[in-house]
Amino acid sequence: MKIVVCIKQVPGTTEVEVDEKTGVLKRDGIDSKMNPYDLYAIETAVKIKEEKGAKVTAISMGPPQAAEIIKEAYMMGVDEGALITDRKFAGADVLATSYTIAQGVKKTGNPDLVICGKMTTDGDTAQVGPEMAEFLGMPHVANVLRIIEIKEKSIIVEMDMPNTVEIAEISYPCLITVEKGIFQPRLPSFKLKLATKDKEIPFFSLKDFEDQDEKKYGLNGSPTQVKRIFPPASNTDHEIWKGSGVELTDKLFNKLKELKFA
Repeated sequence: MKIVVCIKQVPGTTEVEVDEKTGVLKRDGIDSKMNPYDLYAIETAVKIKEEKGAKVTAISMGPPQAAEIIKEAYMMGVDEGALITDRKFAGADVLATSYTIAQGVKKTGNPDLVICGKMTTDGDTAQVGPEMAEFLGMPHVANVLRIIEIKEKSIIVEMDMPNTVEIAEISYPCLITVEKGIFQPRLPSFKLKLATKDKEIPFFSLKDFEDQDEKKYGLNGSPTQVKRIFPPASNTDHEIWKGSGVELTDKLFNKLKELKFA
């Protein structure tokens, strides 16, 4: 079995500046980490590998420094990795991102199973996985809570729907997105860190893809544009009140009334 797990490097802080012209996060010079939801995707892939035998490849899209999370994936038991990186991919919306990663998945071969985290913490759309599946022509299931059975030609999963929990069987090749808590992610292994410290990470750019039409990637391939994006205002104003319980109750009531909450 061949498994591809999709991961992303996200800002490790909420203090991120925004380019007001393009609506894109300024990622240079800020601390980054692996998207927390992707840790569950990696753990799911490695669990399947340990149980049934599989080759697991981690793929990410981002600037060259995003190779660090591929190295982290190696330390968690992933066998191979690849980074999709090209300035022509910059500024991609959900559609262009999904198409780009789908092209990268094709470049790795023909996986039986693609696993994604539920969403990323810097986008929160939860759309990339399902859109990738459409571009890859694969059946897909989102919000997987539990892997029930890994069969020779299909996988049976439990998925979280808006009002119900349902069970579905999907034939390979297919794509799933997994919820937090499907498994407890393991810690990176120091032994694997030493074993994989010199392991190569291939870089894919536009020239490596089957479809090299620049109009489908980055800002050029993004039908949606951010009109305005800005960090939330930080309000640190505060008051300290002293008095008896009755006095503080009156003050609180009057304050809420002044703010039109009461």
